[in-house]
Amino acid sequence: MGKVIRELREEKGVLQSELGKILNVANNTISSWERDNSEPSIEQLRVLAKYFEVTGCFLLGLED
Repeated sequence: MGKVIRELREEKGVLQSELGKILNVANNTISSWERDNSEPSIEQLRVLAKYFEVTGCFLLGLED
């Protein structure tokens, strides 16, 4: 999932710090997700999906 989050963030031209502010999490939290060291909560997944205009299944790698 981390690779997907990173790619979507970079495509949108958003810094980790900016995404962190949107989700109300620290920059290192976004970095941790992108390195697959941790995962966002269900609520954070919902916000990510809405922000990036994708489905939760896409974020989870269950659909293309």
